[in-house]
Amino acid sequence: MATITDHIAEEIRVCGIVQGVGFRPTVYRLALDCGLCGEVSNDGEGVLIRVVGDRNAINKFIHRLETEPPPLAKIESIHRSPYTGDHSFSNFTIVSSQTNKIRTKIAPDAATCPACKQDVFDPLSRFYRYPFTNCTHCGPRLSIIKKLPYDRENTSMGGFELCGECQQNYEDPLNRRFHAQPVACHFCGPKVTLERGDGNAVTAHMFSMLDEVDAVCTLLQRGQIVAIKGLGGFHLACDATNEEIVQKLRQRKHRPDKPLALMARDINIIEKYCFVTAEERELLESYAAPIVLLRQKTSLKDSIQNQIAPSVAPNQNSLGFMLPYTPLHHLALRRLEIPIVLTSANFSDDPQCIDNAEVRTKLATVADYFILHNREIVNRVDDSVVRINNNSLQILRRARGYAPTPINLPPGFEDKSAILAMGSELKNTFCLVREGQAILSQHIGDLENALAAEAYQKTLNLYLGLLEHQPSAIALDLHPEYLSTKLGKELAETNNIPIYSIQHHHAHVAACMAENGLPIDTKPVLGIALDGLGYGEDGTIWGGEFLLADYRSFQRLGTFKPVEMIGGEQAIYQPWRNTYAHLKAAFGEDLPSHIIDLKLGDFLVQQPLKLLDQLIEKKINSPLASSCGRLFDAVAGAIGICRESCSYEGQAAITLEAIAEDYLLNYSEEIEPYPFLVRKLECSLLFIEPRPMWSALLADLRQNLPVGMMAAKFHFGLAEAISTMVERLSFETEFHQVILTGGVFQNQILLTQVRERLMSKNLEVLTHSQVPSNDGGLSLGQAVIASAKLKEE
Repeated sequence: MATITDHIAEEIRVCGIVQGVGFRPTVYRLALDCGLCGEVSNDGEGVLIRVVGDRNAINKFIHRLETEPPPLAKIESIHRSPYTGDHSFSNFTIVSSQTNKIRTKIAPDAATCPACKQDVFDPLSRFYRYPFTNCTHCGPRLSIIKKLPYDRENTSMGGFELCGECQQNYEDPLNRRFHAQPVACHFCGPKVTLERGDGNAVTAHMFSMLDEVDAVCTLLQRGQIVAIKGLGGFHLACDATNEEIVQKLRQRKHRPDKPLALMARDINIIEKYCFVTAEERELLESYAAPIVLLRQKTSLKDSIQNQIAPSVAPNQNSLGFMLPYTPLHHLALRRLEIPIVLTSANFSDDPQCIDNAEVRTKLATVADYFILHNREIVNRVDDSVVRINNNSLQILRRARGYAPTPINLPPGFEDKSAILAMGSELKNTFCLVREGQAILSQHIGDLENALAAEAYQKTLNLYLGLLEHQPSAIALDLHPEYLSTKLGKELAETNNIPIYSIQHHHAHVAACMAENGLPIDTKPVLGIALDGLGYGEDGTIWGGEFLLADYRSFQRLGTFKPVEMIGGEQAIYQPWRNTYAHLKAAFGEDLPSHIIDLKLGDFLVQQPLKLLDQLIEKKINSPLASSCGRLFDAVAGAIGICRESCSYEGQAAITLEAIAEDYLLNYSEEIEPYPFLVRKLECSLLFIEPRPMWSALLADLRQNLPVGMMAAKFHFGLAEAISTMVERLSFETEFHQVILTGGVFQNQILLTQVRERLMSKNLEVLTHSQVPSNDGGLSLGQAVIASAKLKEE
């Protein structure tokens, strides 16, 4: 029996993702179960609980809070202290939000929970067929928020006044819609409208339908292209099994080759077309509901009806599938037995459209019909893209469902100094660091595009305002012409804030170190950063780097042989330029004798080679680049893959991987890797020399070996060369951990082969799982480097 001394009062501070996720109702329910009195409220730091009761009951309450949080909550800390204020509580209550300095976190948008899905399809529910049904366990968050705290008036739901029944749900602590800020129903919430792209009226006799959303199914079955306003932006949808319609969508959208995302009603439909492991199924059905890259069942193509149109993912072995993640998607796909294309509604390289008027203007010639609604999308949030590699998560694009969930930084980064990292030019994200946590923005896109640059500034301003983030320092990429660099400098000058210019590949390495929990004073690791390009400290372009690095500094120990990028940026989209530059670097004046009688030679002699030679000789728009990405392009061009042109960056390399993967899946004979050399440059820097590889590859071209075999031999040879480089470096430098980072390591064959070879040498190999290995994770690395340097100073 409790004594009077066991009766205590405590103040409990809970930090993390604890607002807008049903946390206070959970606290309320648990407090009542434990027989406690007191109150709970939201404020700028998270959730504040004051309880009075038996000491053991409070301990039990805390334990249940830790073990039974709401599905979307993420508790980062619970701090308990004696409460000395007025604690004459007679019951337990939920009180209004308090206002103080912002410390809480913004929750990501979440896929429809099972309970809400059941409501949507239950004819007896007042939410039956309502496309905006949600509760505290699911629905919009980041996409609708304007400022904190996360209350209805601070979101784009502020203009929708609750009806009596929704108000009752909203105020009932035992209802799962208690203080669900977007809660609404048919009577009081946002409404869907169906419009024609040509501006003509939609009439009832055009097709039978239960409602506007149900009409989507009929339209897709009839071969129409429909623009659908989703959670964080518009999508373009069409029948994924109709090649003619998919081709039409590509032509209208100006996206000739890049793979298109797919959505299916359920897992069973996806499994008709792809292999789905337990880990992949868990991802598809998670609250993040990302696009998951899955291996196609190519061997079963002839036996499956309604095949996926070949132009959905040309020359690829995988398909990017997602499941419905809003009630609108569930309703639209209810009657569909086939997958649909669901790709971002924009022209190629533009940001995804989010505004009704913008879509009507821009996409009138793209979409046949529009499904619109009158809830504003405040923040553009693209779909996330992930896959499983060796049973581990690999994030390729971090956006809806993941951003802006904080990343806890390793020991040593608890400093209160606020850092803003501006990110890169391509696949941009920015990063805010404070008090041991990093908050990465959702994927913004390529800042070379004016509309993306505008979206970048808007989103940055929103985050800085939402989180009341006042940077003590700004971290930038070393490249002086990146828009993110220029904006960062302007911001720093305006506010008199110090700048840290961070080398691109050092930032890649540091990002991987941080997400793997390496403390701030970790001994230097060997970072292998392979990508398309990054500005080097010597003013040249780097892209195949072996760096001995910690958080504060790095030493460049090795690289790939520098080769000219003839025409600069043109070389990214015309692989043959890289092929010629590499062959010229390997064989010099002897090149004609090596390529005579080859189709490759026939192609090259039709190009303006004398002009190209002059550009190289006079160093005109042909910068030296130690780029591993360009080496992939060169090999692809040599064996006839995307030789003349690419429509998106990395297309040649991605196709080269797919062809190699297809060969490895279908042929079991041992692959003989192409040979590379590891040599020393005049500056004593070790480098990977590809000349022997080129000799072997040209010999295979003469023998007309299968393209897939040559692609596989290149992958295995490159992995062996990287392993040899690491071994050579280990003779001269001490390190025990190796980081694999950069966009090239999104290549699953190379990642697996390099990791296995290095682990066989008793090295610890660290890779990415929380942020992309490409430039989408770069801002995290910039931020932790700046934070470490600032702390040291």
